[in-house]
Formats: sequence, structure tokens, C-alpha cells
Amino acid sequence: MTEFGEPMPLHPFGGSFRPPGKFISGIRLEIWPDGAQATKAITTFGPTSLCRSRVREGAAEVATDFRQDGDGLTRILIVDKGLTDLGRGALVQCLLDIETYRTLAMLALPLAQTLSPEIRRIEEGLRSVTQKMRDQAWKDADDTLGEISRLSAELEANAAQSLYRFGASKAYDSIVGERIASLNEEPLGGETLGTFLERRLAPAMRTCKSVEERQQYLSMKLSRTTELLRSWVDVGLARQNIALLASMDKRAKLQLRLQQTVESLSVAAISYYVIGLASYLAKGLDHSFSQPVSTVGIAAAVPFVVIIVWFFVRKIRRHHSDD
Repeated sequence: MTEFGEPMPLHPFGGSFRPPGKFISGIRLEIWPDGAQATKAITTFGPTSLCRSRVREGAAEVATDFRQDGDGLTRILIVDKGLTDLGRGALVQCLLDIETYRTLAMLALPLAQTLSPEIRRIEEGLRSVTQKMRDQAWKDADDTLGEISRLSAELEANAAQSLYRFGASKAYDSIVGERIASLNEEPLGGETLGTFLERRLAPAMRTCKSVEERQQYLSMKLSRTTELLRSWVDVGLARQNIALLASMDKRAKLQLRLQQTVESLSVAAISYYVIGLASYLAKGLDHSFSQPVSTVGIAAAVPFVVIIVWFFVRKIRRHHSDD
């Protein structure tokens, strides 16, 4: 080729090549010796986004504008000023890693932008719930708990969806930073690859980190609100239990009074039946004793019968109390 970026006479994968999956990153990297053609090639990059630096202690220069050409490829130019074969291969691999992992790291940004409105909606829902709790809407405790559970489920689903992508983007961003550091760039009157990516990639990574932190913080707030609401419900149940125990205590006292009343009546009833039996026995003995004697005897026995029956009933009640 006589000029930088001119159409390639032979596609490296062949004209019938079709990628097996989604196209993530395409790079066209050319290595030119130092000279007038290399200087001319640098002028083909966009001046507003040109990144040019000296690397490998002056053994090479790197230039790119991180823009895609008509084939969707990012153009990168290496000006060889004395690289060894090993150094040339390492530099090419480093630049390929920078562009590839930069693209992979940026995949999390659209997801973060999609999740941001969802997080805002969940935050508004939590604010509405806490407002109800502040107004002490005790009768709506069940509905409030259901609303918090729904918000928590939505948040956890979004967090599970973004967990892998945000984690992968952090790893890719770290790789890009390591590759940039290994270049040991020296600026040549403009931006370096490191400063360009710091302005473009770092804000995207901070956006992803912000969304992830908002998810974590919102999850903590939902957990605290759930615990507070459960305490709220427990206090309400405790109040109901206290009222129920008071009612049961009142009923127990009424039952005790009723039992004592029945006990008194039972003493009188049993005594009456015992006296009646005694009167029948006395009538059977009328042929031996006079009528006045039997009547007087029955009348005299009444107090003793009542005392004996009372003592007997009391003993039975104490026995059941001990059991």
C-alpha cells in the first residue's frame, strides 16, 4: 500500500467471511516506517480528536482518533522508529487490547442508562411508602408491606441483571488502565491515548459505578424500611395480644365468681338431698320413736350435714387446684 487507510487488496478473512456473532470491535492497525509518508498519514486523522504520543522510550509513535472508517474499523497508526520484532509485536498487542477492552467496558453504559429511570421509580415508590409510615397509617400495614416487597423484588431483579455486566466493565477498565500505563506515553503537541480515554471512558465508568452504588444503597434502605415496618406490625400484634390477655383475665375472674356461686348452690343442694334421705330414714323408724323425736333429730342434723358437705366440696376443689 502506498497510502495509509487505502482499500486493502485482500481481506484477511476472505471476502465471504461472516462474523459468528455480534460485531464488538474492529481495528485497522498499520505500521509505517518513520518518514514523509508516515507524517502525511497522521494528517488523515481528525484534528479535534487526534491522539498522538511517543512510546517505548521514543522507539515508536502512535496516532489515532478513535473514529471508525467506512468499514466500521478504528484506525491506528504506528510509526516505527527502531522497534525490535519483539517490541513491535508487544506494542501491537497492547494497542489492540486497549481498543478491544475499551469497547467492552463501554457495553455497560447503555444498561446503566436504562436502569437509571427504573431506580428513580423505585426510589419514588419507597418515598411514598415511608410517607405513609410517617403519617402512621396503621390500618394499611399489610398493603404497605406488600408494596415494599414488590419494590425489593424489582430492585433485586435489576441488580441481578446488571451484576455481571458492571463487574465485567470494571475488569475491562482496569485492563485498559494497565495497558495505557505500560506504553509510557510522552505527548507530542496534543492529547495522548491516556488523557483521551480519561476524558471519554472514565465518565462512563463513573456512571456505571453510580448506578451500581444507587442499587446497593437503595437495597439497604428497603431492608431498613422492611425491618421498621415489621417492628411496626409486631408492636400492633403485641397490643392486640395485651388486649386479648386482659379480656381472658376478665373472663377467668367471671368464671371464678360463677364457680364460687355454683359451689355455694351445690352445697345447699347436696345438703338438701342428704337431709331428705335422712328424713325418709327417720320416717321408717317412727314405730320405735315418737314423731317429735325424729323431727327434732333431723333438724339438729342439718348444720352438721351442711358443714360436712361444704368441707367435702372444698376438699375436692383443692384437689383439682393442686392437679
